[in-house]
Parts: sequence; C-alpha cells; structure tokens
Amino acid sequence: MKAYFMRMKVSEDEAWREQCRRGLDRDVMTRIKYGFCHVYKPVLDDAPFRAFPTMEEYRNWCDQNLPAYLGYRRMTAHQENA
Repeated sequence: MKAYFMRMKVSEDEAWREQCRRGLDRDVMTRIKYGFCHVYKPVLDDAPFRAFPTMEEYRNWCDQNLPAYLGYRRMTAHQENA
C-alpha cells in the first residue's frame, strides 16, 4: 500500500485525502446510500424468489440457468486443480 502512495503525485494524494475527508463528513445513511450499488443480475433478479426442495436441485438450476461470471456454478475439475 505504501508503494502505491509513493507513486502518486502530490496533487493526486491530496485529492484522495480530500475525498476521504468529505466521506467522513457524511452522515451514516448517506454513506450507506452511496456505499452500495445495485447491479442487475440476469435471471436472479427476474423473479421475486425461488425455492428448491434440495440443495442438489438448486445447484443443478444454477449450473443450467446462470451466467458463469456470477459465480454460482459448481467448480469444474480444471478449476479445482488450478
């Protein structure tokens, strides 16, 4: 972390510190509001809820329906060995 700051220009460092100061001046609810951002997750956000009788059925549904980049699929043998 220290090396990162050493590479920053003085003006960048001061701008970063000022941004931190402004953040600390905000009340808790404002920090919460701006601290999270909703990102649409295909398939997952398209229904109010889903229920599965077993974990195996849930895992199969994830494997078949969700994009891999969401991270809900089971690991492949290749991923386990990496």
